[in-house]
Order: sequence, then structure tokens, then C-alpha cells
Amino acid sequence: MRTQVAIIGAGPAGLLLGQLLHTYGIDNVILERRSADYVLSRIRAGVLEQGTVSLLEEVGVATRLHREGLVHGGIELAFDGVRHRIDMAGSTGGKVVTVYGQTEVTHDLMDARKAAGRISIYEADNVTPLDFDGERPRVTYVKDGITHEIVCDFIAGCDGSHGICHQSVPEGAIRTYQRGYPFGWLGILSNTPPVSPELIYTKHERGFALCSMRSPTRSRYYLQCTLDDRVDNWSDQQFWDELKRRLDREAADTLVTGPSIEKSIAPLRSFVAEPMRFGRLMLAGDAAHIVPPTGAKGLNLAVSDVRYLSHALREYYADKSSAGLDDYSSRALARVWKAVRFSWWMTSMMHRFPDTDPFTDRVQLAELSYVVGSKAATTSLAENYVGLPF
Repeated sequence: MRTQVAIIGAGPAGLLLGQLLHTYGIDNVILERRSADYVLSRIRAGVLEQGTVSLLEEVGVATRLHREGLVHGGIELAFDGVRHRIDMAGSTGGKVVTVYGQTEVTHDLMDARKAAGRISIYEADNVTPLDFDGERPRVTYVKDGITHEIVCDFIAGCDGSHGICHQSVPEGAIRTYQRGYPFGWLGILSNTPPVSPELIYTKHERGFALCSMRSPTRSRYYLQCTLDDRVDNWSDQQFWDELKRRLDREAADTLVTGPSIEKSIAPLRSFVAEPMRFGRLMLAGDAAHIVPPTGAKGLNLAVSDVRYLSHALREYYADKSSAGLDDYSSRALARVWKAVRFSWWMTSMMHRFPDTDPFTDRVQLAELSYVVGSKAATTSLAENYVGLPF
């Protein structure tokens, strides 16, 4: 098979890249080692920056998003038992975020790709990018016991931090920066109305808590937990009881509880790989960087990468210029590191660390008090949360 761009990974990054390239008239094939149903079963965050929504509009997959998504102009920070609203729209000239699950974004992109008649190969085993340091890269894979080969101009690695694309980069050609956090998030999904119309980020002496949602009738809640904790240690009732302990009185009294439909624990970590281009192989999304979910940046950073990469490929084919591809890594990483900083800052300010002492706790509270009381600090948080310019 021959195509212009072989995309490895059918998550939101790979699917959006494929749809953008299709819009620009660039032929592409997507390879995914999992089944389509498995990809759709992954529960992920769903706070979309305004720039992310605009890009989904550009490829014509925002109809359901605008019908079902929840537009938020602010968030709430809670500490010392009191909630404080951050007016993001008022601080950024009207910019907002939209709550719309990553699973739904993936579903919409899958539907659009199917309607466009583009090729997606699921359950592709032993996917291997080859010869990307030369002029004729190729990708081999096994399907139904038969080995296939795709010859292409470029390979886009959108297959996550544990994917084959990141692993295929020669040792010494890539540098990684990492930070692990000594806690995780225990998350629960329930068919219950959200406790608040906007997200609540809570700092508490027992640990961080987050009240989020997916729709007016489906809620997503998180509790900070230890890295060695297990989902089996938590019954639904234990989760709800602990969440109430960490929330302010009003939220605890009005919280609607119910059976969980999904429960999981995710460790928190920061990870960045530099550079993001290796010859004719470009990394995008989680294949190049991971951020803690505190700043709601993971999916949005993947979209940011895809925007830069798709524009660079369009310039290559339309204008016969490689300038965009040459600048892809540096442009993407400049925005990535700002989001990494913001996610680290939010995580450090809101969580209780194992070595937190009374001094550290008071410093965190002082910082939160400054953030909610200073117009400049509020604006800084708001600008980062709604998404920095591309």
C-alpha cells in the first residue's frame, strides 16, 4: 500500500490529524493495534480549550459537541471550607472551555473518518515504523496472520508514551524529562447530576478532590489517593463518604450519590520527550508528552501538536516547503512546556504531598488566597486554563 502519511494510533490525536489531512487533500492511513470498541471504551478527561473546539469545527465534527457540550466560563477553587470562583471568561476577553468527554470526541472523529471513506486499520499487530531516517519510510504490520507494508512520505506517531513510535527512536537521539508525583487520582463516573454547574478544585488536609462532569446527568469525581492504593479497596459508599469529608459544607450537603459505572486509579506524572521529529517520523500527543490532569491539558496539547503538524504537512505538499516541518518540534515544544509548567503548578498548589508540613501547608493556602484575590494572578490562571494562543 502507498500513502502520503501513515498515522500510527487511532486516539483523538491520530484521528484528528487524519481528518485535517483529508480536509487538506493529503492521503493518509491510520493503524491501531487495538479494536475500535476498545479505543471507545477508554474513559478520559473532557475539558476542551476554545482552540480545540475551533479545530474540531474546522474539520466539521463539532455539531454534537455544540449540542451536548457544556460551556464553562469559570472554575471554583475551594480551600479552608470556602469556594472561590475564577471568572475565566471575564479575565480573558470572553474565552471559555467546553466540557465534552474525550470518548465522545473520538466517536465523532471515527464517524467523520468513516463518512469520508478514509482507511483505518484496527487490530493491527506488530506495527513497526522503518527507514524514517531516509527518503522512503515505511510501516509494516500484521493483520489476520499476514504481514503488510505501507510505503509513505511521513510517519506520524500518535500512539502514546508506551507506543512503538517513541520506542523506535534510536537511543541517544531523544532526551526525556520526567517527574513522578507521589500520589494518584481515584476517579468515579456515575449517572448523577453534578454537584455544581462548574468544576470544583478542592485543597483539603485529607487530600485533593475534584468535582467534574460529563453531562447534566453524568458526573465525574476524583480523590487524591496513594500510589499503592487499589480500586478494590473502595466501595462506592466509601468513596462518597470520603468525598463529602473533603468538600465544603454546601457541596457535601447537596451531593447526589449513586452506583458507579466506572472506577479507576491513575498515577500522576510529567513527561516530555525532545525533540518531536526524527527524520520523517513526527511524534504527537502522549507519544511526546504527558501532564498531570490537574490543569486539563492532556487532550488539548495533543490537539495543539496536531494543528502544528497538519499545517506543516499542508505547507510541504502545497508549497513544496519543508520550513514548517523543520520548525514543528520547536514550535510544539514551546507550547508544551508552558502547559507542563501550568499543570505542575496547579498540582503542587492543590495536593497534599507526603512531606507536607505545617509551613508548606500555610504557603499553599497563602498562594491560593493570592490567586483568588489578585486580578493579575486570576488572569494568569484563567489564560492558561482556557488555553494559550497557538
